[in-house]
Amino acid sequence: MTDGAAYSNSLSGWIFGVVIFGLPVRERSSVGTAEKQEVNFLKKIEEKKSSGLKVIPLGGLEQIGMNITAFEYEDSIIVVDCGLSFPEDDMLGIDLVIPDITYLKNNISKVKGFMITHGHEDHIGALPYVLKDINVPVYATRLTMGLIENKLKEHNLVNNVKRKVVKFGQSINLGQFRVEFIKTNHSIVDAAALAIYSPAGIVVHTGDFKVDYTPVFGDAIDLQRFAELGKKGVLALMCDSTNAERPGFTASERTVGRTFDALFQEHKNTRIVIATFASNVDRVQQIINSAYKFDRKVVVEGRSMVNVIEVATNLGYLSIPDNTLIDIEQLRNYPDEKTVIITTGSQGESMAALSRMADNNHKRISIGPRDTVIFSSNPIPGNEKAVTNVINALLEKGADVIFQDVHVSGHPCQEEIKLIYTLVHPQYAIPIHGEYKHLIAQAKVAKELGMAKENIFILNSGDVLELTKEKAAVTGRVPVGDILVDGLGVGDVGNIVLRDRQHLAADGILIVVLALDGATDELVSGPDIVSRGFVYVRESDELMDEARGVVNEAVEGCLGRGISDWGKLKSAIKDVLGDYVWKKTKRRPMILPIIMEV
Repeated sequence: MTDGAAYSNSLSGWIFGVVIFGLPVRERSSVGTAEKQEVNFLKKIEEKKSSGLKVIPLGGLEQIGMNITAFEYEDSIIVVDCGLSFPEDDMLGIDLVIPDITYLKNNISKVKGFMITHGHEDHIGALPYVLKDINVPVYATRLTMGLIENKLKEHNLVNNVKRKVVKFGQSINLGQFRVEFIKTNHSIVDAAALAIYSPAGIVVHTGDFKVDYTPVFGDAIDLQRFAELGKKGVLALMCDSTNAERPGFTASERTVGRTFDALFQEHKNTRIVIATFASNVDRVQQIINSAYKFDRKVVVEGRSMVNVIEVATNLGYLSIPDNTLIDIEQLRNYPDEKTVIITTGSQGESMAALSRMADNNHKRISIGPRDTVIFSSNPIPGNEKAVTNVINALLEKGADVIFQDVHVSGHPCQEEIKLIYTLVHPQYAIPIHGEYKHLIAQAKVAKELGMAKENIFILNSGDVLELTKEKAAVTGRVPVGDILVDGLGVGDVGNIVLRDRQHLAADGILIVVLALDGATDELVSGPDIVSRGFVYVRESDELMDEARGVVNEAVEGCLGRGISDWGKLKSAIKDVLGDYVWKKTKRRPMILPIIMEV
């Protein structure tokens, strides 16, 4: 018997007791009525058995980032993760991208809580924005919750949101669901997989994971629990697909520690600058271990890096020997060969500390020939160009840049994916966390293991997958999309605004200013044309003079025909000036007419 069946049977027994033994006396006296109610009850139970579990990814598919998935059974919804993604190159001025949670808002009475697998931005970053609209409890492991609380403090929400720290092996009951947190390994401590129990069956959600038998901190992944769940019977497996194209196994994090030792030995006479992900606490620990071994002081630079290290240290996930960590202001008190700088900016982010060092914009640190810069990360897809630009800038300053063999992934390769599938033995496979090619690669792995094609579901964000023991199918769609965060504005920048920004960035703007007599509708002054981002006016006098003439002729023509409506005048100005500029320059700047009345 599966946990789902056991759940259903216990529920049946409980309801049966209420129906048969909890009736008012007058109803119990009528045999016909009692029999009718029992028949109705059995009918309801059959209906409950036929109810399906809905799996609804609201983000995280077709991309690396913005992970959020809703699980719905009748009157209950739980949400796994709530992450953000970073803007594409064409999203000008946008700071962050968060998921559209319209479906959750529309069903807010059903939402019971957020289950968070680990503390990376693509899994927790959207929480402060989403919790303002859907204020339900958040459940996470210790370090993950510490990082979440940091974010809530920044948004003044820490006192408004209910939070519960969950231990590995502990289960949370929420509505129709029971959720168990299972120990896994990843590139951040306290990562968890989830066993989601429902009346329809068990769904195992791996979160981001790898199989690391020798982690830097804590225990190895709890493979035994995955096997136990497999014996109970697992309805569906939702497995990390990030490295599904790569054969073999992902190397242990400890191998990076040995690499650091070798690099520290090789570069005894230079300052060492190491760029890595702020959230990779194990990586930071190994850098600190090597620095201590080679008698170097450590400086931490980058706001996110400082925040994560502070939280991890306070919670006991990071061990820093006494007198090893120094403030950046103390850097000048030590020779270069006795210092290590751990910094953000491994992805080429323009405002990160390493990028500012490379561009000579950092207030306290300058890069030169006596520096060895180590990139302890791989570029996230789409960031390759930005990372290359930073490397080139560092090389131009004479620094020795090391990019190879100083990083291991936090995600499973094919053999680890096969191991999880073999242990769990799911009825259905739902690849998650990856671009479409990654999902397809995992589907191929599942097929190699003998899973039927019809039991593997490659979903798109917004698909509603309904699961039962008997069948599974995509039964609908819900609204999904990107909500853009620009400064303090959330969702106030949409496609039209973005299109205007792209237009301005590509071709600039021409502002046409003119004044009309309020009584006679005669042209009093202008038209004057102001250029921004189109041409340098001082070097384009002839073009601008001709453009003013064209606009003046169009305005006088309209006024001469008795057309004084400002809307029509502006349209005429846009048409004639747009045509003229295109013929002369093959550009289409934004044209903004401004009419004043005097």
